[in-house]
Parts: sequence; structure tokens; C-alpha cells
Amino acid sequence: MSSQHDKKAKGNGSNSFHDIKGLSRERPWLLPSNRKVRHLQGISLRNLTLSSPRTRTRGKTIDDEFLPHALKTPAKLLSQRENKLEHSRSSNDLRSPPKSNGLAEADDSKSDDPTRPKLPIRLRRRSTLNWTNAPPRARQTKLEDVARERMADTWFSLHCSGMDEPIYVSEVIRKAMNPSFRFFDLNVYGPAVTRLDELTVRYWAKTENMDQYVLLVELQLCLRSLQFIGKSLESFHHPLPQNCILFHLSDGIYTSFTDLPLDEPVLAASKAPKQPHGLQPTSSFDALMRLSNLDDCIQDALSTREKLASQISHLLEDQKQSLDTINSSSQAEQSLASTNRSLTTCRRQITAAQTRRSELQASLKARRDAITSGDTTQHRAQTNLASAQMNLSSRRSLLQTTKSSVSGQIRRICEDLLRIYPIEPIDHKPLFFTIRGLHLPNAASPSISPNTDRAVAAAALGIVAHVTHLLSFYLSAPLPYPPTPHGSTSTIFDPISTNMHSNAARTFPLYEKGAVTYRFEYGVFLLNSDIELLMSRQGSRMVDQRHTLPNLKYLLTVLTAGKGELPVRKKGGAKVFENGSIAEPRRASERRQEAEKTPLMNGKQTCRDARRVADET
Repeated sequence: MSSQHDKKAKGNGSNSFHDIKGLSRERPWLLPSNRKVRHLQGISLRNLTLSSPRTRTRGKTIDDEFLPHALKTPAKLLSQRENKLEHSRSSNDLRSPPKSNGLAEADDSKSDDPTRPKLPIRLRRRSTLNWTNAPPRARQTKLEDVARERMADTWFSLHCSGMDEPIYVSEVIRKAMNPSFRFFDLNVYGPAVTRLDELTVRYWAKTENMDQYVLLVELQLCLRSLQFIGKSLESFHHPLPQNCILFHLSDGIYTSFTDLPLDEPVLAASKAPKQPHGLQPTSSFDALMRLSNLDDCIQDALSTREKLASQISHLLEDQKQSLDTINSSSQAEQSLASTNRSLTTCRRQITAAQTRRSELQASLKARRDAITSGDTTQHRAQTNLASAQMNLSSRRSLLQTTKSSVSGQIRRICEDLLRIYPIEPIDHKPLFFTIRGLHLPNAASPSISPNTDRAVAAAALGIVAHVTHLLSFYLSAPLPYPPTPHGSTSTIFDPISTNMHSNAARTFPLYEKGAVTYRFEYGVFLLNSDIELLMSRQGSRMVDQRHTLPNLKYLLTVLTAGKGELPVRKKGGAKVFENGSIAEPRRASERRQEAEKTPLMNGKQTCRDARRVADET
């Protein structure tokens, strides 16, 4: 029958049942008689209140329930009797009315007429207009003060009967109204404590205004009288009283109060038939005999257990020496195994230390070898540095000598170029020059200078291109636009422009006859750009790029400027003597004089003769 009842209970639900009002609640796993101290795991406090409960009865507020004309139906009376609703209260106590006349009170006390109803004392509620119209900051401050007054520092201690010291003291929870303490384990105190079902809980509290802790609650508790409220507080909706202590057991949360419905439904008392006076029901003879036989069996079993226990104790005492030997041998074996493990570990550590030592020795040897080779290299470098410093001073002096010699040779070469290609100014015409008697206007275009002969301008431009070409070699300054001197048919090449794809398109004439005007003007521009580059390499500044001969004259003047005499020409630099004859220099000088006296109109013949004269000189 019991197994069938258990199966039916499992089918209906193992952890929940319906109470009297039909609300579903959870069922505890532990029976009240099985609740022990060992099952207690934690304690928490709810609705902390430090003020003492009021002894006097509060006045009731005037609402619809207390009006004399309010409708009182049987249903309303029944609901009020079941729910036990409390009347509303103000934030402050209602003040009693001032005693205006003592004689009137005396008269009222003297006239004790039971038929005359006494008038109710009217109480005045405190005005709250100032709190209603207060600013938000003041309201927030007021609320914080109220909350701060209700918060306190709390801790608790557990005590058992027969023990002077508490078995557990909790930590201190700071400034909390519903403190929840850490869980604990009381199994460490042994069965003398864990098998008890009674203990004393003392709660201590202290607010900011207190100097020391005060005893808030002292509860002498029997775990059997606790009431189960559920596995967690989320499913519990019953209001908790002030300073309510919650006990966390292994199967759920318990507490102790009287207004919670019972965990199990109340069963109606079975109506037993009334027996006649003087007769009471009792057990049968067979049941009493079975009970007596069962008691004899139990006593025999207990005596047998005691005999077996005494025999086992005697055997253990007799074999104590052998057992001690066995225990000592096992301990020795364990000690030997532990020693062997330690020895193996030490050997591994020694092997690792030896390996590490050999690695460090090899590393130190390699470092010593590197230091030795570095010292040798440093010593060799210091020796080479001393000799290199001596060579450096000599090389510097040689460099200065070479630079002065080179600058002198450049001066001499530029003097020769000025003698070969003399650039002379034209009288009464500022910034107008001739080169070897050939006039070259600054604009170099017939549209600007219509009286200029095109052939003379082409020959002059060819000479300028030749001089610029020679200066680029003497000054070691590559030209961005290299010219090709051919007398009066000289050209200049533009390798920089990107909009031209053939060499013919990149080659521009320095003569206007038979050429496109804009190509000729662009060629003159490129030649002036080369002269500007040579001037910038010498640190000179060009005033106007269109002044071709003035800029070239200024460049040669800067190059020939200097102190001291011009250096002589190095021997073997020019082939003066040919076929063992000494008369060639004289003929060369005569030809140069004739060329200066009679300027040729053909620029090509002029450049050819000038080159031959330069080579002979």
C-alpha cells in the first residue's frame, strides 16, 4: 500500500502540493524530525528595523470604510475578517488634539451616562504641503536620509546549549537593510553539534549614530518548528515581518512566523464510532506475542553484537604486535618509495644542472673567443687608424692643392676661350654684345629685332652653343639639354619633355632659316636654360634669361676671376710640334689674326676654323 501511495504521489508531482486555499507550493525534502544543525548552510535577514514597536494604538484615517453611512454587506464583512487589512498610516504619527479646557474633560468624566454615545476624538493629520512642493534635490536628500537611518552594520553568531563559545561568527555586512551572509559548513564540529536540532541565533546591529553594537534579535530556535517557504525567494510572495530571519537548509529556505499557511493540508478528523463506557480497543493476543518474539530477537541480536565486538577487540589486542609490525613495514615501504622518488627527481635535477653548466661553459668559451678576436681586430684597426690619419692629412693637403690647380686651370681655359671667342659690347647700345664680331640680339627673333640678319644670328648661336658645350666638360656639369654645335646649323636636344616620342621631334634648331619659328624660339630657350644651369653651379644669379651673350660674358668673367698668376699649360697637353717643325705656332697665330680681322658670314666655317685654332694653340 505504501509503494502504491508513493507511486501515486510521484505521478501527482514530487516537489509541489496544493494548500488549503488552492495555491501551489513546493514541498520540503526533509521531515521536521530529520532537520539537524548539519543541514543548516546559511542565514539571512530581511526587513531590518532598529526602532522598537509602538505600544499604543494608532488612530484610524477617515476613509469610506469608517463612514457611518458605508454599506456593510455580509461578503465585505467576511473578506475583512479573513484578510485582516490594516488601516493606512501617515509618515508621522497623528498628533493628539490639545486639551483646551480641563473643566470640560472633568465634566465629561463625571457624566458617565451609558446611554449617551461618546464623541470620537478628532485627530489632525500633519500637513505635507511643504514636502509636496519641495524641489527634487530636497526630496532626494530626504529619501537618502530616511534610507540611511534604516541601514545598519549587522552580524550574527550561533550558539548551542552546553557550549560557552559560539560555534560560528559571521562576517560584518556594512550598511544594508536586507543583509545576506556567506554560507558556512558546520560539519567540522562533529556529531555532538551536527546532530542537534536546537540552537540560539543572536543578531547584532549598529547604525552610524551608535558607538557599539547592540543585540537586535536573540532567537532560541528548534529546527522542527521552522516553516518551509520554498527553494528560493522568487516563488514566495507572502509579506515578511520586520527583522525576519531566513534559514537556508540543504533542501530550501525556512523561517519562523505564525501567519503563513501550513505546508500540509489539514485533514478532517475521522469520525470514529463511539464505544460503550469502560471499553477501550486493544491489540490481539497474536499481535502481542509477535511483538514479544520480536523484542526477544532484538535483544538476542544486541547481545550477539556485543559478543562479536568484544571478540574482535580481544583479537585486535592479541594481534597488536603483529599489526604494529605490519603498519611499520608498510610505513617503511612508503617511506622507501618516497625516498626513491625524491632520489630520481634529484638525479634528474643534477643531470639538468650538468647540461646547463656545459651549455654555459660553451657559451663562455665562445664569448671569450669572440672577445679575443675583437681585441685583435680592434688593435689592428687602431694601428690602421694611425696610419690612415697620417694619410688623411697628406690627402687633404693634396686635395687642396688639386682644387687650387684645377681652379687655376679652369681660369686659364676660360681666358683662352675669351681670347678665342671674344665677347665685346657694342658702343652706345647697353646690354648688346658681339661674339667674334657677330651680333646676337637678346630676343634672337626677327619679329622682335627685324633688322637682325638671320644668318649672322645663326652663326652667333652656333658659337654660343659650342662655348656652352665646352664649359660643361671643363666645369664637370652635365647639361640637361645637350647642344650639338655645327656652326650656323647647330641644334639642341630635349630629353625631358614627355609629349614628344621621337628624337626628331625632340631636336630643336638654333637657326631660323628654313625652320618653324616656335621651334627655333624654344631651342634658344633651351640654350639659355643650359647657361642658367652653369651659372647656378658657380653660385651666380641670372638677371634675365633672354640675354644670351650678357649672361655668357658674365659667366666667363666669374670663371676667370681670381688672384695670382695664371698657371702654365702642362707639357704634352697639345700637339704644337708636328713633323719636327717650329714654324707651326707662328702660322697658327697668323691664321688667328686673319680670322679676327675678317669675320666670316658662314657660321659653319667660323666654328671649324676656331676649333682648329684651339687645337693648334
